[in-house]
Amino acid sequence: MSDEYLRKLLADMLTKETAYMSFDKIIKEVPAQHRGSRIKGLAHTPWQIMEHLRIAQWDILEFSRDPNHESPPWPEGYWPKTDAPPSEDAWEKSVADFQADTKQLCDLIADKSNDLTAPFPHGDGQTLLREAILTIQHNAYHIGQLAMIRKGFE
Repeated sequence: MSDEYLRKLLADMLTKETAYMSFDKIIKEVPAQHRGSRIKGLAHTPWQIMEHLRIAQWDILEFSRDPNHESPPWPEGYWPKTDAPPSEDAWEKSVADFQADTKQLCDLIADKSNDLTAPFPHGDGQTLLREAILTIQHNAYHIGQLAMIRKGFE
């Protein structure tokens, strides 16, 4: 497998509908009136999941490019305190920031000056490849939750 192929594969898995539903498709299907609603049996609202996705991906991106980055405290720093977004603008900003960070992560992966498998000088053996795969898995899990929640509102 070539380095170029791997870089493209990782970016595609972050942005396209491969084995998982795409973020862009699912997020458009979350009804605005239910962004703060809870489905019986599920722990989080769409807003909480959206913000968690944004914060976690931002944290991974910043860790991957800034050795001085400090992560939020776990777990409280990764989840919003409210069930619902404080405003329509807050929802739209969260979505836009997530999409922008996805693009920046893809750009970081595509940059051939970044060795995918070299351990970061900071951290505990993490590599850009590991962080990309971690993000793909984490996003897929929570995008799947959003898909389930969306079905519960039909």
